Amino acid sequence: MINKQVVLAKRPSGVPVPEDFQVVETEVATPGPNEALLENLYVSLDAGFRNWMDEGSGDDVLPAMELGSPVMGLTAGKVVESNRDDLRVGEVLVGRLAWEAYSIATDQDLLVPIEEKFQQPANLFLGLLGDTGLSAYFGLERVAKLQPGETVLVSAAGGAVGNAAGQIAKAMGAGKVVGFAGDAQKCKWLEEEVGYDATINYKTDDIGQALAELCPNGIDVYFDNVGGNLLEPVLEHINYQARIAFCGAVADYTSENGTGPSNLFRLVANCAKLEGFMTHYWTSDYEVAREVLVGWLESGKLKSYEALYEGIENCGVAFCDMLNGKTFGKTIVKVAAGE
Repeated sequence: MINKQVVLAKRPSGVPVPEDFQVVETEVATPGPNEALLENLYVSLDAGFRNWMDEGSGDDVLPAMELGSPVMGLTAGKVVESNRDDLRVGEVLVGRLAWEAYSIATDQDLLVPIEEKFQQPANLFLGLLGDTGLSAYFGLERVAKLQPGETVLVSAAGGAVGNAAGQIAKAMGAGKVVGFAGDAQKCKWLEEEVGYDATINYKTDDIGQALAELCPNGIDVYFDNVGGNLLEPVLEHINYQARIAFCGAVADYTSENGTGPSNLFRLVANCAKLEGFMTHYWTSDYEVAREVLVGWLESGKLKSYEALYEGIENCGVAFCDMLNGKTFGKTIVKVAAGE
């Protein structure tokens, strides 16, 4: 049986291009002791994985990706063969695997079963009910400790986590939710479809002036997916004891010479907090968080917005489109034809 894989062909320079990836075909591997074979149904494309494409980028979360090896990522897959007591054939899981049709899963792959009780499709467990929605939820609820009536600002608002964060902030009772986006069409979509109160086009608007006009009472919570220089004008408008939930740093992933704010003392002067986080800190609370998110989905307070590509061979193109801001919402590749 043939396994189609997308491998890292070249180290990206800044924003990746499709030529950095290559589609190859190999024989499907046989699972060894305490391993399982999964057929991947969907592949999640997440900006954070760009970080580990650079040489020497390994850390406590992931090793640096090796040239010629399948690109690492999150997938939703079905167990088709198992030598593990804890995984049964037919079970659907979300795991940290790779851009490929079939993956060998070990006990190092952070596999999480999809709870059947929620009766939601597998792709949602890569989006609103997966790391995407959980990042937005935990960032606002645990890190920022959002209170009703507060003003929330979100960067990369049109992306997967950004659009979820805006919706969740509204569901939690935020007084006003403002988002950064990079083009007029995406700003319009965020306001008319997603439910943002206002947006700022960071490429064309005077950011400082826009923040003064849209957040006249200051910013209580900043949900940051970008980092870089965009943080500087935001810090000029934060309130006393503001909280910044630092979820990602797209500006650093795609820049060869990362830059940052020169006014970090604003955090000190305002007794404000900037805290980085990752969802796996709260793995034991996933089920409780999903119950909240499913409740909002069923009540209409949350909607799932996806940019769906088909075919494992399109992972590279989809990933590049996402990092170039061409996709709206969560970017997912459907792998298995029958799903």
